[in-house]
Amino acid sequence: MLGIKRLGLLAALVLVGLAPATAAQAAAQPSTQDTQYLQALHQVNLFEITTGNLAQQKGRNQQVKDLGKMFVTDHTQLDQTVKSTAQQLTVQLPSEPTSDQQKVINKLNNLSGAEFDKAWVTAQLAGHVQAIQATQTEISQGSEQSVVQLAQDALPVLQAHLDALTALAQTLGVPVPQTSASGTASPGGTTSPGPGGTESPAPGGTTTESPAPSTTEAPAPSQS
Repeated sequence: MLGIKRLGLLAALVLVGLAPATAAQAAAQPSTQDTQYLQALHQVNLFEITTGNLAQQKGRNQQVKDLGKMFVTDHTQLDQTVKSTAQQLTVQLPSEPTSDQQKVINKLNNLSGAEFDKAWVTAQLAGHVQAIQATQTEISQGSEQSVVQLAQDALPVLQAHLDALTALAQTLGVPVPQTSASGTASPGGTTSPGPGGTESPAPGGTTTESPAPSTTEAPAPSQS
């Protein structure tokens, strides 16, 4: 009789021990949204670090050089968190930027002076708009708390970059993408990135020439 009780107790302990492990295993599986966001943000960081270095080397405008330096610093720090989070969740990250991002890098490599400055700011505007859009999607639709927290931490950094770029764009006469009240944006003619950016979370993406036909500088009312 005592043996049966001991067996029952052992079985209960085994069950109690297994339950948390199973729950932890389930929790460690990130959703497709979480996985794609980590991968997309990593590629954004790779792009920003590369183009930030280019801005410091090739930029003529001092603000372009300064922003490039800031982007390298901020996106390097952000990517450290991305990589550690991905490692914890066993998410494999890409080793290079997207093909669209690489096209932008190649184009910038072939430019210099004022032409480089304008193309760089144009690419950065489009890229940060798309990165912000993908980040907001992760915050609203992500299920893995560590990834959602990462997105929440990244958002103010990306927004600060966009604000600085917008001010510089107006100085250089570069068109600025229109943003909605919610903060999402639709750069003219670009493909809207999916939540995980599988199509093109690419900063710069396909809009190196002109991210938007309209600018934040509205025509003067007196033109009528």
